[in-house]
Amino acid sequence: MNYRHPLSLIILSLFLFSLPLLAQAKESPDLNLTHDKALVRILNYIQQPIWNVPWQFQRIQASSGTGFIIEGKMIMTNAHVISWSRNLVVFRYNDPRPFNARVVFRAHECDLALITVDDPSFFEGITPLTFGSLPKVRSTVTTNGYPAGGTQISYTRGVVSRIEMQNYAHISNKNFLAVQTDAAINPGNSGGPVLQEGKVVGVAFQGIKSLEGAGFFIPTPVIRHFLKDIEDGKYDGFPVAGISTRSLENPAYRRYLGLPMDGRGIGINGLLPIPSTQELLRFDDVLLEVNGFPISSDGTTLFEGNRVQMGVVFNELQQGEIAKLKIWRENKEILVPLPMTLYKGDEREGAQHDTLPRYVIHGGLLFSPLSFELIRTLSDQSSDTAKELSYALFFRRFEKPDHPQVEPVILLSTFSHAANAELNTPLPAIVKSINQIPINQLDDVSKAFEKPLNGFHVIEFTNHCTETFDAKALDKAHPEIMKNYEIPQAQR
Repeated sequence: MNYRHPLSLIILSLFLFSLPLLAQAKESPDLNLTHDKALVRILNYIQQPIWNVPWQFQRIQASSGTGFIIEGKMIMTNAHVISWSRNLVVFRYNDPRPFNARVVFRAHECDLALITVDDPSFFEGITPLTFGSLPKVRSTVTTNGYPAGGTQISYTRGVVSRIEMQNYAHISNKNFLAVQTDAAINPGNSGGPVLQEGKVVGVAFQGIKSLEGAGFFIPTPVIRHFLKDIEDGKYDGFPVAGISTRSLENPAYRRYLGLPMDGRGIGINGLLPIPSTQELLRFDDVLLEVNGFPISSDGTTLFEGNRVQMGVVFNELQQGEIAKLKIWRENKEILVPLPMTLYKGDEREGAQHDTLPRYVIHGGLLFSPLSFELIRTLSDQSSDTAKELSYALFFRRFEKPDHPQVEPVILLSTFSHAANAELNTPLPAIVKSINQIPINQLDDVSKAFEKPLNGFHVIEFTNHCTETFDAKALDKAHPEIMKNYEIPQAQR
């Protein structure tokens, strides 16, 4: 939810509408000078890579957001506010002086970050904000920030309308607890504190286009997990139980499993390749309870008075902590202590930030791992190609869960030369093997080209197409192609 320059006349309208809100500042514990001083305006000069030309970058753009000062001379904000930063500048309340800032911790999966300023004068005279608890539905909150690139704080009041597990748009493939409010959360508000009774109860972070007048903030259970995680000086992330589930609302199936007709329990129908999960759990186990939280047949539980998806209970735990599961197996209840484990196997299925794209070029053939970012970049491809790439990334691993590819690799494009001419396979295409060596990850590509077959490089694709090149000609053409197309390096 970043605002990108140039600025527009919306600044004027925000200033005019802020007057009556400022007049109320003395009446509200959420609107006072102490809180105002703790707010920080953030200006990020970003430069993102071009995913289908992975050694090149887009032009530098300016993006604005909000942050707020907490204990330890840290500024909390959203990860998406500071991602892909070339230069990070922050401003104190009512102070035009820019201060250079640096990122200390970033957690892209839960869209939180901590930054700091090395100049100690930046924090002088400022009382850090402190955190409250999860707000109640129908209670009132106040969002604070610098929307639309404005230089004056904007305040908006709203009512908490819903608390639920929500997809976090910054990472795209992770769900965490989120709070919906009708307090306006506009571009530039991102990273700003949401206050209730003078305490921070959330960090503003996203909206949904289809919901008019609604915004979402990251609540304190997620924030506290992030802060506890980094106490050892590094961010690990949110561990997982490693299960997929299905509802058990069908009375006949419940009777088949011998389950009581009490509405409890959700079926386990898939296990991730995590050793502890595969050792302790079984397909068709029924999950009845997690750490004392009863699990309903639709996969929900009651969390601080809110009916939400059961993932909220697992998200309370840190890496290595134990989830105490109550399982129904073979017509009886058993207790299973399940260690929570970090899982990186789905990283390519989400958005990638602050990590440059990887690639290998050989003889003008550009290979790259298949990823969410690459599919998004190639969104103008034909529908059949888009479907094949999406299926390979998101679903193919479920066909053979015991032998999944580490990462699907595609031949993305070619740099034309006589040595690689007359390639007939429509690109991009998913690579199955090179010189009869299976390609399960990008590292396999360079190794496979070291072993030609009888003087030829033979590439087989998953669409049953095959391409053959003269190995000596392709190898010889490689440095000439790199020079002619001004490609600085053959791989990253």
